Amino acid sequence: MTAPNTRTAERTAPLLDDARLLRQFSYIAGRWSAAADGRTFAVRNPADGGRLGDVASLSADEARAAIDPAHKAFAGWSALLPQERTRLLRRWFELICDNREDLARLMTLEQGKPISEARGEIDYAAAFVEFYAEEARRPDTQSVTSHLADAEMETWLEPVGVAALVTPWNFPCAMITRKAAAALAAGCTVLVHPSHETPFSALALAELAERAGFPAGVFNVVTGDAATVVGAWMEDERVRAVSFTGSTEIGRLIYRQAASTVKRLVLELGGHAPFLVFSDADLERAVAEAVKAKFATSGQDCLGANRFLVARPLYKAFCKRFAEASAALTVGPGLEDPAIGPLMNERAVAKQEAHVADALERGAKLLTGGKRLAAGPLFYAPTVLCDVPDNALIMREETFGPVAAIRPFDSEEEAVRIANDSEYGLIAYVHSEDPRRIYRLSRALRYGMIAVNRTKVTGAPIPFGGMKQSGIGREGAADGMRAFMDLKYVCRDWA
Repeated sequence: MTAPNTRTAERTAPLLDDARLLRQFSYIAGRWSAAADGRTFAVRNPADGGRLGDVASLSADEARAAIDPAHKAFAGWSALLPQERTRLLRRWFELICDNREDLARLMTLEQGKPISEARGEIDYAAAFVEFYAEEARRPDTQSVTSHLADAEMETWLEPVGVAALVTPWNFPCAMITRKAAAALAAGCTVLVHPSHETPFSALALAELAERAGFPAGVFNVVTGDAATVVGAWMEDERVRAVSFTGSTEIGRLIYRQAASTVKRLVLELGGHAPFLVFSDADLERAVAEAVKAKFATSGQDCLGANRFLVARPLYKAFCKRFAEASAALTVGPGLEDPAIGPLMNERAVAKQEAHVADALERGAKLLTGGKRLAAGPLFYAPTVLCDVPDNALIMREETFGPVAAIRPFDSEEEAVRIANDSEYGLIAYVHSEDPRRIYRLSRALRYGMIAVNRTKVTGAPIPFGGMKQSGIGREGAADGMRAFMDLKYVCRDWA
């Protein structure tokens, strides 16, 4: 096992109680692996641009070679008694909980989110491991009432094989455990490719998986350029399933690449969530929930509300109160635990600027924010725009940042039409006190998830996913484990 870069470890270790959680090499076949040519990429703290470390950047051949141990380990892992997989997953869960503070600090350093949000994500991530540790015990055989004389029928669920898991930077722990715990519980072995902007969280999870006692080759983390690593996996028929969370654009590419080997796919893609406030809504509650729905993770969340549609009788009051609440949010480095941290990179900030400028040019009004802040180049003020026309970019595209766009509506039918006028269909938020309206909206909105009079709806027991170009398949719940399993039908003749 190769030791990490000492200089970087010394600089980061004081922030971690356990310096061994800082890993800078890929984890393959139970070993920490550098790139053969020594190539690395830098990981920086978005709050101040400081270099956190340099992580191994593996080649396409090395990424392809990582499939070998996962493929070899599959036979033994899938043959384990479910109780044994439960034991190992349970131990992984316990270690994640035991190291909660270090994992949260590491996440804040590389991702930028406020430390309280990072702690919340570690709890969220651990919950998936605990949930699937129990799901691993569930029986996967069902009898079928026979329609043939002297025949007995059963259906079995069997793991598909090696699963490639491609995860984003905005939730660098939870997106791994939501996928990996389900796949491992099903009996699959996994290849994880984390975002090059947040690899340390993934590598820390690998360190804890090793301590938990996972056999070599069962849980692997391969770092490097996404197109290089994932491209090699998509070409290989031994990779039988791919689970990807990220942009719709990249999701379409993976969808096309999967066709040549007919891989099982789970795609959790972009969102463009509408937030509907009706005239009978509790205004104070709607404003409070709107702040949560827009500004969690500094707005860098596929569940983040993007378009605020407000009934005209409440429109002026909502705009005023929402702008005041947004302007009061604190902004700063994540370790200081503000309400909003830095954005991930310059591209993210530039997109906020482009969307605000376009909306203002088309007649929108700026109520608060709309500028970078002196705290650093990646800090953008929480921003609220009102009277935003439907042809503005922000009404058509996912902003993925702390900018809210508001426009009024005059009827329920108009609100539904505007909300559904999107290629995305991940989540919609509805605020109303009328149970009949809530039922109608829950049926009419073409979104995979509907949040009524609240913002937080996700968790390990629920099927997470969207409609239209927000993805295919579901993560979480029993559906998340079945995504990594094949259905086999057995018919036995007893004559």
